[in-house]
Parts: sequence; C-alpha cells; structure tokens
Amino acid sequence: MAEVFIDGSAGTTGLQIYDRLAARTDITLHTLDEAHRKDPAARAAALNAADIVFLCLPDDAAREAVALITNPHTRVIDASTAHRTAPGWVYGLPELSAAQRSAIAGAKRVANPGCHATGFITVAAPLVAAGLLPKSAELGCFSLTGYSGGGKKMIKQYETDKTQSLYAPSPYGLAQRHKHLPEMQTVCGLDKPPVFVPVVDDYYKGMATTVPLPGLDAAAVWQCLAEHYAGQALITVAPPDAVPALYANAMAGRDSLTLYVTGHGDRTAVTALFDNLGKGASGAAVQNMNLMLGLPETAGLSL
Repeated sequence: MAEVFIDGSAGTTGLQIYDRLAARTDITLHTLDEAHRKDPAARAAALNAADIVFLCLPDDAAREAVALITNPHTRVIDASTAHRTAPGWVYGLPELSAAQRSAIAGAKRVANPGCHATGFITVAAPLVAAGLLPKSAELGCFSLTGYSGGGKKMIKQYETDKTQSLYAPSPYGLAQRHKHLPEMQTVCGLDKPPVFVPVVDDYYKGMATTVPLPGLDAAAVWQCLAEHYAGQALITVAPPDAVPALYANAMAGRDSLTLYVTGHGDRTAVTALFDNLGKGASGAAVQNMNLMLGLPETAGLSL
C-alpha cells in the first residue's frame, strides 16, 4: 500500500486533497501536526519516507521541499507554480493526449496545473494540436473564479472582513504578468501568451474560463473538441444545442470539467466550467496520484 504525504496540509489545496484521501483504504495517508509541519528535519523525514508527496506550498517552499528529497523512490506532485514549465517535470493534465497520460503514470515529478490555466489549456491545446488554431494566434481569455482561489487570506477577507466593494466582481492581474501565463503559452505551444483577464467574485468556489475564437467556425471547434475528449472520464464537451446559463459556481464540489462551445458561424467562444478547487487544483492532483499508482483514475473523486 502506497505511503502518501501531504506537505502543506493546512492550506486550502492541501485540505481539499486530504478530504479526498482521508477515507480511502488503498493508500496510507500522512500529514505533520502543527508542532512539526515547519520543522525541516520532520519534513525531510516525511518526504523521504513517502511513495507519493503532494506539495501544497508557496513556490519557494516547494523548491525547498524538492531539495530535501534524497530518496530516489519518492515521487512528487507539486501544486505550486514552481515547476509547471521546468525541465524534468511532467505537466499534470492527462487529457492532453495518450502520451501525456502515460508520461504522468511513469513520472517521478509531476507539476499540477493552475486553475485558470486548466480552463484555457483544455480549450486551446486541442485546437492547436489539430491545426485548427495557429500557433501564432493572439488569443484573449476571461476567467471568473470564486474567492477560494486566493487561499486562506482571501477567504478570510471575503467571509469575515468584507467591505462593500467585495460584493462586486473584481478583475485583477491586469499588468499581464499573472503566474499562470507561462504554462498557458508553453503547454499549448503558442507563440504568445493570451491577453488574460482573471476576475474574482463573491462566491466560494467554481470557475468559468472563456476563450473567444473569432474567425473559427463554431461547428468545427465543437467537432474538434468532442473528438479530442471522447471517452474521457473527467472532461466532457456539451452538445452544441445544450448550453445552459453558465453560472460560474455550477460545478462546485465536482472534480470534472465541461466545455461549452457557443456562438454561430465564425463568431465562436468556448467556456470551460469547473471547480477551481476540483479539476482546477486538488481533484486534478488526486487524479494524477491515481495514475502514478496504477489505481482507477477517478478513485476518490466526485464526478
């Protein structure tokens, strides 16, 4: 039975991973108590005793944790931004291709995708791979998220320190230096990152990431995405005549993602609807763990 350790189990992503794993009988789950979770010696011992480690830490702390690992058998899933485009790390989005799923299953080091990036990449990457969208495309992306995406500090701000301004949606990252941009460009194989407008709103969790695709035929986009994701357990493409009101929290509590192709003719947009803490973070991390351990891909997940 695999020994699994969550480093950073007190943070939002770590807590959500713990919730998905705590009742499972096919792994042995470990965390450090409050007195030891920042103790380098205790962390090093736990990291090196594990078969699978989840890093739910800030970027610098994640790099520090990797440096503490000397056991060649310890495999890592990093939920931070630190290694998403780093050499030697496999990007943890198995639905990119059969080769990607195989690479994750055999990897020692897996970088879990960012939440906004998951929405963008699930739309753009298959279109680029199929040649429907050129690598030179200059794309935009609008992504609405619940405030849990900002971690404990933002959750407290919205839930206990709320001011009148927090009742309205708020665009952020407007300097176009958002930490998800490098993976959005690199994983899709684009020449340029998208012009990206993330927006946080007054609800706990859920994400709606929309990518406008002017000039692309809506029917062709739907066909491409439907063929790419056929048979996937966690990503589906809604029928083109079945587009509901796309409330951004509609997938809250689920670990799956649904793509909606909208528009007509060459006036097209695609929206990825999912939970920023599910397929956008902790659910994706557990999916990757399942693949790495040879377990059913959806074990412990809510579809």
